[in-house]
Amino acid sequence: MCDTCGCEAADVRLTGLPPHPHSHEHAHGEPPGGPAPAGRTLVLEQRLLGHNDELAAGNRALFARSCVLVVNLMSSPGSGKTTLLERTIRDLGGGWPLYVLEGDQETTLDAERIRAAGSRVVQVNTGAGCHLDAEMVRRGSTELAVPPGALLMIENVGNLVCPALFDLGESARVVIISVTEGDDKPAKYPHMFRTADLVVLNKVDLLPHVDFDVGRCEERLRALNPAADLLPVSATRGDGLSAWYGWLNARRPAAAPSSSTG
Repeated sequence: MCDTCGCEAADVRLTGLPPHPHSHEHAHGEPPGGPAPAGRTLVLEQRLLGHNDELAAGNRALFARSCVLVVNLMSSPGSGKTTLLERTIRDLGGGWPLYVLEGDQETTLDAERIRAAGSRVVQVNTGAGCHLDAEMVRRGSTELAVPPGALLMIENVGNLVCPALFDLGESARVVIISVTEGDDKPAKYPHMFRTADLVVLNKVDLLPHVDFDVGRCEERLRALNPAADLLPVSATRGDGLSAWYGWLNARRPAAAPSSSTG
């Protein structure tokens, strides 16, 4: 068990799915001897995160040399991030090679959905682990063989706590929440929202049917992170998706030509 979040990732598995016929071609563990005494917890956590940060820096340098835009998608379970990914893959078409690292504790269900949408994907199953880390991303991106100029989307394990702590070497962090979760999410999970470059508010088509105050949610976000944008979307109906694609294109490395937004 790790002293950062209490999860273990000794049984991490990578599963590469073959390309879909219609695709576009283009944890950490417990220290030996059991849990550490309370006085050592902070030191061990700093060592763990420090080692992860070193690996993340290596990832970031490699992606930068290859002009690969890497987006870390984080959310609680059920926010709709897989649905947003599917729609993004289909709408961007072949204009921008898009690869996906899919993080879940078990199953390849979401990876199969991503593959069917037309993207190359590797499933990272973390077992009892509650987040991805930089080493998993290094291994997964190597398995994917992400080419220069591509867009790499990392769908992190559904969790609004531990993924915020771990730098993966990404270019940008996107937090997805939905109107069915409540407008108090930024206040309840401040570290996650402080580290976000963008907050996507999904399922806005359901606003007439739920008790969710968009203005109050934005106020809570701004109190924590004035620089982060809040982007209302409906991944199913299509609201706000052109702005989402514009946000991605604005961060595309200069060496890579701009893609169509569908």
